[in-house]
Amino acid sequence: MKGFSLTIGPVGRIWAKPTLSFLYLFSIYSGCYIFPHTRHRLCMWHIMIKVADKVGTNLSHDEDFKEKICNVVWTDALEPAEFEKQWFDVMMEYNLHSHKWLSDMYSLRFDWIPAFYRHEHMCGLMRTTSRSESENHFFCQLTNTKLTLVEFLSHFDTAMEAQRYKRRKNDHDTRYTEPHMLTDYELERQADKIYTREIFYDVQDEIRIACKNCMCIRQEEVGDLIKFYILQVNLRGTHEVLFIPKEMDIKCSCNRYEQYGLLCRHIFFVLRLCGIKEFPQKYVMKRWTRDVVPKKTTGSTIDQNILGNNVDRVSSIVREIMTSTEYIVNKLVTNMDELSLYRDQVNDSKLKVDANWVSKEPIDKNARLSNILGVEQPCSSSSASILPPSGIRNKGSGSHKRFKSFREVASARVSKTSRKCLACGVHGHNSRSCKKKVASSADSQNAGGAVAGSPGVGSHTAPGAGSHTAPGAGSMRGTGAGSRRAVVAGSKKSTAAVSKNY
Repeated sequence: MKGFSLTIGPVGRIWAKPTLSFLYLFSIYSGCYIFPHTRHRLCMWHIMIKVADKVGTNLSHDEDFKEKICNVVWTDALEPAEFEKQWFDVMMEYNLHSHKWLSDMYSLRFDWIPAFYRHEHMCGLMRTTSRSESENHFFCQLTNTKLTLVEFLSHFDTAMEAQRYKRRKNDHDTRYTEPHMLTDYELERQADKIYTREIFYDVQDEIRIACKNCMCIRQEEVGDLIKFYILQVNLRGTHEVLFIPKEMDIKCSCNRYEQYGLLCRHIFFVLRLCGIKEFPQKYVMKRWTRDVVPKKTTGSTIDQNILGNNVDRVSSIVREIMTSTEYIVNKLVTNMDELSLYRDQVNDSKLKVDANWVSKEPIDKNARLSNILGVEQPCSSSSASILPPSGIRNKGSGSHKRFKSFREVASARVSKTSRKCLACGVHGHNSRSCKKKVASSADSQNAGGAVAGSPGVGSHTAPGAGSHTAPGAGSMRGTGAGSRRAVVAGSKKSTAAVSKNY
């Protein structure tokens, strides 16, 4: 494996060639992190999605088998002993007790079966890796590996703005719209004022089932403790609810509050049975409420240097004023008279504040900067003028131009007009590099050489005249004179041919 640089935590940087470096660094960090009791689990979804491939084609299409094994695995209502019994029954029914992969998954049941961690706090929120997978899907819709840094930041801002818009819309729907009530129980209306809209729908469904499908088959009193045995219609088994009315302590054997932080249907049934008309605030987790976001002002012009340590308190009050004002305006928007009256009241309050406000002298710019930086102003009668240095270009300093993306380079290349050859009229080259021109020149030179090397008129005449009269001298005279006349004639014809081509 090739080495790559890796940074873990604030200071751990290693070169990941040897495996021992990983083991050493993780052994050091295992004792430094602030989550020593973290429970690591396997993703249920990734395990169950492989069942169809592991058990074969016949069982993968058997709806009865899939329903039974999902009822054993995905439920959080089973205790460990009940899970092991039902798992064993399914394995024996479908002759899977000797299946290698299922046996391995059963040996790892403590790390992925809900029955073995159902008593842990908020364990129901993280059964699978769906939270990280959904985040990856969300950002992959707007980004890819070919983006430049500038494009990535732009797309990232777009994604974050989409999330902020969705949050603002949900917050508006929670605060200024009324959901449809399904029962006449008072706790349902109180839950609407406490929880966000999505969480309220979940709590509302529990209250609806408590009012319509639950019944108490027996109850026992032991001192201040009352034990209720609750049965839900069309479901097997009962749930035990322990309730202490004086202290408003209540607990159900289904452990829904421990797993999700929300009360279950069995508890709502007991609260209604006991005549409880106030929502138990001790069982309201802040993470599910509509006011979970810190009450801090956004876009406020408050000077934090002047407020000092009161910034958080003042910001909280300002946030409450802004929220109340927005709430009133949304309520009165359909009543023009009441809205105009409220506007007049706000204007009167503004005039009173202006009348009682004593304006302060404006702070000098240098004094403001001095307060921000925490330094004293230099004692000088003349103001120092600091100008930026003149542009200096040294060798090797670069072109001071930004790197263009592949898209910009391709766009510039398409819009740029290419050269046109004057010889052949084709774009992409000039007359110097034209292949057709070079080929025609070579053909002309070859044609001229062929004319020069062919026997001329003098060569025929000279041998005829000289060969009979004087073989020695006549031959030499005829050959010399005739060859010179032939070369001169051939060169003239070649020059004429070349000039005609051009």
